[in-house]
Amino acid sequence: EANREGFLTHSNIDPKTRQRAKKLRTEMTKAEAAMWNMLRDLRPLGARFRRETPIGPYIADFAWLSARIIVEVDGDSHETDAGRYHDERRDRFLGAQGFTVLRFDNAQILDGPDHVFVTIRQHIAPFLRDERTTNGGRA
Repeated sequence: EANREGFLTHSNIDPKTRQRAKKLRTEMTKAEAAMWNMLRDLRPLGARFRRETPIGPYIADFAWLSARIIVEVDGDSHETDAGRYHDERRDRFLGAQGFTVLRFDNAQILDGPDHVFVTIRQHIAPFLRDERTTNGGRA
């Protein structure tokens, strides 16, 4: 069920999914921690990402719900056929809910954080408070 803004209501989340999301928040990988630091750097511009956020049957690594943006940090399990199939099915579901999903693998985040940061800023620029500041590098 959606609320009046069209968001999925929190009560729709299976308690097991909610509990798993809570556990994931305490077990961030090195790449997830680096991503979280990048996303927090965008807070002064109005970005409000949340970690390990349940959306329907899935848990988004990082989600800015009002902007309908999800940032995923992909480890090795996403490189298997089963992992790719799961990600495609998941992305279709999230896309049908109006979300844009940005995916980065661990190596991209750890080896090229500036490129990842600029890519994210470009995608979220329309939702930021002061778009004139979104064209440069990292703040």
